[in-house]
Amino acid sequence: MPSNRRVRVQTDDAAAIALIREGVTQIRAELGVSADFPPDVLAAAASAVAAPRLPQLDRTDLPMVTIDPEGARDLDQALHIERAEGGGYVVHYAIADVAAFVAPGDPIDLEAHRRGETLYGADSKVPLHPPLISEDAASLVPDQVRPALLWTIAVDRSGEGTDVRVERALVRSREQLSYEEAQRRLDSPEDGSASEVLELLREVGELRMARDAARGGVSLPLPEQVIDAEGGEWHLEFRSLLPVEEWNSQISLLTGFGAATLMIYARVGILRTLPPPDPRDVQRLHRVAAALGVAWPAETIYPDFVRALDPRRPDHAAVIVASARLLRGSGYVAFDGEVPAEPQHAALASEYAHVTAPLRRLGDRYAGEVCLAICAGTAVPDWVLAALPALPGELQRSAQRARSYERAVIDLAEAALLASHVGEEFDAVVVSVREKEPTTGAAVVAALGLEAPLSSAGDPLPLGTAVRVRLASADVATRQVTLTLV
Repeated sequence: MPSNRRVRVQTDDAAAIALIREGVTQIRAELGVSADFPPDVLAAAASAVAAPRLPQLDRTDLPMVTIDPEGARDLDQALHIERAEGGGYVVHYAIADVAAFVAPGDPIDLEAHRRGETLYGADSKVPLHPPLISEDAASLVPDQVRPALLWTIAVDRSGEGTDVRVERALVRSREQLSYEEAQRRLDSPEDGSASEVLELLREVGELRMARDAARGGVSLPLPEQVIDAEGGEWHLEFRSLLPVEEWNSQISLLTGFGAATLMIYARVGILRTLPPPDPRDVQRLHRVAAALGVAWPAETIYPDFVRALDPRRPDHAAVIVASARLLRGSGYVAFDGEVPAEPQHAALASEYAHVTAPLRRLGDRYAGEVCLAICAGTAVPDWVLAALPALPGELQRSAQRARSYERAVIDLAEAALLASHVGEEFDAVVVSVREKEPTTGAAVVAALGLEAPLSSAGDPLPLGTAVRVRLASADVATRQVTLTLV
């Protein structure tokens, strides 16, 4: 599954922190977004938290845990896995029940439609819902009873999901684990229910990853850029995903596959879609890999090639960054009565639906309500059906805004990182050339894992060729980095 590229600023340097905060404030102003909520939305949130709509089913007996980034407060998912009689597994996946606090047409709902999704970047965020809901009352924080959409998924010995249902229930997480803590416990097992759940997560996650590879799914392990600053000097490191992060994401994918199956069977819902990659982008990736000296055997198809890349290596990280172009064109399709003509998500080689992050994505609340109705044998709520036609467009616009926000934050961090290196030279690969202006294009700098505009003073840029470039500018105010051919 494609992963978003992430940037994290990790520093105690007061000047660096101030610089990033100022830049993020400017980005928000340019995009017209704010972390603050209008007074009527905050008042509605306070009322909703005081009187939530709670389900009767109590499944607080399940010893669930959450696994998220360090310090996360908007906890959408809690997990429990047990072995099934006769072999296989039973996965219980609790998803925060946003509809317990948000009613159709209320101020919180209207504001959520305006925002579409939570925006992340450089350890700051613009939330979809007021923090009173997203980081407290609806969040699956430990030792608190919370309303949830409880998915129960049967998984056979091969890792294939064989049955899925979802119902509203009260749940209680026993513990909040960071990715690092979860991985540490797996590497140094301890007694306790959390360790047992983690061991089963490893088993199911590895089985699911094998099925993903056999199905032809494409996974982009985009490295997290960790930027540190000390005494005015900026440094960049790449942090690859821990194994437990990938296993954890497989449970989310498993749930999304199950949700899509339910909706296609009932001929109503909303799917996440992605067209097959443009052959020209695959050819471009071949050129980038060749120029960076990353072997790509002729018999290896691109999903297998990408899966074998190691994001901890700068040359591989550069190829992974360039691979993101293969996954352009993602979108949503809503339907009621007829299955869409092109329902698949090409990177997953299957139909898929977003249902596991309703605190952070608007569409997940609607997809969850559809699946609840299907499993209960009841009609899909009218408010859901009324919203379906316009929902893909809303989600697409908010996704574009999120990409613009994340891209701007990355550009800001990269410009800050490189500002003191203007005039220095680097090895790079020319990855694109403008057809009408062949002396301009873009290059990937392997050592930094970034792509930046490139220009030549005379001859056309040599597409797909390793070159030597000079860092011509790195402007923090404009968030622009430019390279010139040496």
